[in-house]
Amino acid sequence: MTERTRWFGLVALIVVCLGVGGLGAAVTTPEINGWYRTVVKPAWNPPDSVFGPVWTTLYLMMAIATWLVWKPAGLRAAAVPLTLFAVQLVLNSAWSWIFFGLHEVGWAFVELVTLWLAITATLVAFIRRSRVAGWLLVPYLAWVSFACVLNYTIWRLNSV
Repeated sequence: MTERTRWFGLVALIVVCLGVGGLGAAVTTPEINGWYRTVVKPAWNPPDSVFGPVWTTLYLMMAIATWLVWKPAGLRAAAVPLTLFAVQLVLNSAWSWIFFGLHEVGWAFVELVTLWLAITATLVAFIRRSRVAGWLLVPYLAWVSFACVLNYTIWRLNSV
């Protein structure tokens, strides 16, 4: 693999990860001032302005982590961790569509727990290939852990 191919791989992964973020934002953004305003949220719910910068940072960290797993040996050699990464990325995008698109807060929680498990499996697979790659996923797992608690709380507050 040439050096140019490796750098192209990083750019491609950044585009893919930010693209997934864009897919989620496409369904989330219109709901922020609509349906989401009507949802009862806990006092410790972060301000809406926090989510965009946090997710952008996490997507960039995910792209770099994936690149660190992919670049030493390529796609075939890292097939298992990269497949796990792809699965969790699909689950990541699906949450926004379930929560904001369908307004299914309970099902979004179930999906989020599944995402958490997929991130954990990905982190373990990544850390076996690159300690740095694994550690780059720790903030993502921490944020999704917080999101699980928040989603569950919103679900319970709105289940009347």
